[in-house]
Amino acid sequence: MEIDFKDPKYYTNRELSWVLFDYRVLNEARDKSIPLFERLKFLSITASNLDEFFMIRVASLKDMENAGYTKKDIAGMTPTEQLKALHVAIHELVDLQYSTYNRSLLPLLEKNGLHIVREHEQLTAEEATYVDQYFQENVYPVLTPMAVDSSRPFPLIRNKSLNIGAMVRKKNSDEELEFATVQVPSVLSRVVRIPSKGKACKIILLEEIIERNMDKLFLNYDIVCAHPFRIMRNADLSIDEDEAADLLKEIEKQLKKRQWGEAIRLEVESGMDKRLLKIIKKELNIEPENIYEIDGPLDLTVLMKIYGLEGFDHLKTPKYEPQQSPELPAGCNIFEEIRKGDILLHHPFQSFTPVVDFIRQAARDPEVLAIKQTLYRVSGNSPIIAALAQAAENGKQVTVLVELKARFDEENNIVWARMLEKAGCHVIYGLVGLKTHSKITLVVRREEDGIRRYVHLGTGNYNDATAKLYTDVGMLTCAERIGEDATAVFNMLSGYSEPLFWNKLALAPLWLKDKFLHLIEREKNYALEGKNAHIIAKMNSLCDKDIIRALYEASAAGVKIELIVRGICCLKVGIPGVSENISVRSIVGNFLEHSRIFYFANDDHYEIYCGSADWMPRNLERRVEILFPVDRPELKEELLHILNSQLKDNVKASILQPDGSYEKQDKRGKQLFNSQDAFCLEAIQKAKEAVGESAIESRTFIPETHHE
Repeated sequence: MEIDFKDPKYYTNRELSWVLFDYRVLNEARDKSIPLFERLKFLSITASNLDEFFMIRVASLKDMENAGYTKKDIAGMTPTEQLKALHVAIHELVDLQYSTYNRSLLPLLEKNGLHIVREHEQLTAEEATYVDQYFQENVYPVLTPMAVDSSRPFPLIRNKSLNIGAMVRKKNSDEELEFATVQVPSVLSRVVRIPSKGKACKIILLEEIIERNMDKLFLNYDIVCAHPFRIMRNADLSIDEDEAADLLKEIEKQLKKRQWGEAIRLEVESGMDKRLLKIIKKELNIEPENIYEIDGPLDLTVLMKIYGLEGFDHLKTPKYEPQQSPELPAGCNIFEEIRKGDILLHHPFQSFTPVVDFIRQAARDPEVLAIKQTLYRVSGNSPIIAALAQAAENGKQVTVLVELKARFDEENNIVWARMLEKAGCHVIYGLVGLKTHSKITLVVRREEDGIRRYVHLGTGNYNDATAKLYTDVGMLTCAERIGEDATAVFNMLSGYSEPLFWNKLALAPLWLKDKFLHLIEREKNYALEGKNAHIIAKMNSLCDKDIIRALYEASAAGVKIELIVRGICCLKVGIPGVSENISVRSIVGNFLEHSRIFYFANDDHYEIYCGSADWMPRNLERRVEILFPVDRPELKEELLHILNSQLKDNVKASILQPDGSYEKQDKRGKQLFNSQDAFCLEAIQKAKEAVGESAIESRTFIPETHHE
């Protein structure tokens, strides 16, 4: 019987797969072997993830439902069916978040000398005096209390803002209750430290201080009840680029609209007065299934602020310092080093500084004629932006593609784009209908033997801040054929000229998807011929149905397929005749796994590629992405070592099961291996060897050598 690889039963819904990913992050917060403050950090990340998921993915499904859109996804679910399933799954996730916070983390924090005041009534008289004085001096002048009556309509409640709603009644009267609200100001720290004797640290959240002093905001009223609440709005930008004469201005306009998009989630303090809840629910026009009653502080991203408190370093993982790349010693001439051969950088284990220095040296070098770069997300005070501006001021030809549609970084990117224009850079604002997500820099240099092109290609953004937190790889090269392709990329981005042929780079949305499908099919054909056929692919997400179908066909033909997918995975494993030869693992560790690396055995003549694209329709069909081959044998070995180390990880890896769940491996009797720890130690070792210090261990050093 012929198998229909398109059958929806062979696919997992994308959104439900994302919820499973957030569960994997939450499991880190529940892992007792992890330092306590790191667990707080992971719990904060689950909350931040969920906010973004609601603002974009849930909002998109709501838009589809409101428009009467009934087309089914690859798993056979309509938008309405997806929303119903998500309501159940997310309520369960939120319950587990707060159970973890209340039952596990809070008692441990108290045990370790950090007391979080849950209710202001718990304050001692001395503490209460301090808190009230703090309110009077620091908080009261910033607040804007708002009452609602016949002359004052229900105010705009801003997206993601924390507010305190109250029911009030005029003093000495039996008039009807009125609604009032005050926004908890984001300009003030939400975590307030209360002076305490001894080593213990006591903190209270800003909303508790305001709630305690609500009577000072509504002087002629009795406060009948007061409770915090928070809303999430649809924040997906909808821009008709063909109609937008000025994309910059159109995006600025749309950013303002994020504040009053449709309310799609309401978080309220559990036990909120029913009369108060009824008013908020009615005014925001929100359905009961989108209301979350919270037993604890709303918006757990505040835990990242608590993580930053001084005096608790012993409860955190020791900070890792990215190491110098042996091929690029400090103070070297980067162009000379690149001419010796392609250089691979593995962040954050190796420093991102050489990438910044690449731009800085190019900006100052009198022989450099032009610098061209794509920017998707950059840091708040980016040294790369400063170097590009300096290059333009030094008379270089500087062309920068700033992607204005980089979600939630639009505002930041508008600021940088304008600054670069003022410095004399030629700034391109992406392409109509496409996001430019590729990571590429081209430096054109005049040398004795003519013009030479130096290129940096990467899997991560040109962001020096996230480069310390995200795992990515990058390659510096002056290979002539890659240089020609890099020139063609920028000519295509700045004009309309697409070359007749390409040498090495594969681009989306042109033919990158076809390239991947060809490579997968080639492995399938080798398997059918009885030759060595093996695929290892590492990425953030996998949900493209054509790629998944190709993987199923390759698996059915006997190809061994090992996938390392951090987040969404719509592929199912262990289906007889379909995916028996496929394994999927997700690694969630101290650093965010972000690199995309692809290995194809090619009958013992293996090829390795890196790139900016995940196996998702948006990356392969609606974005400008670049896939580049790594040809230098030593670098190929290094990348294969990275992949094999992650396949060996039995500490931070969760394995996808045939029923769709993820499980950590049984480690009993096995030597523990944490790939991220191993990469840290290897980078330290290489850096020491490069300066002649004795190596700390052999390459096969295993960071955690105890048994479980």
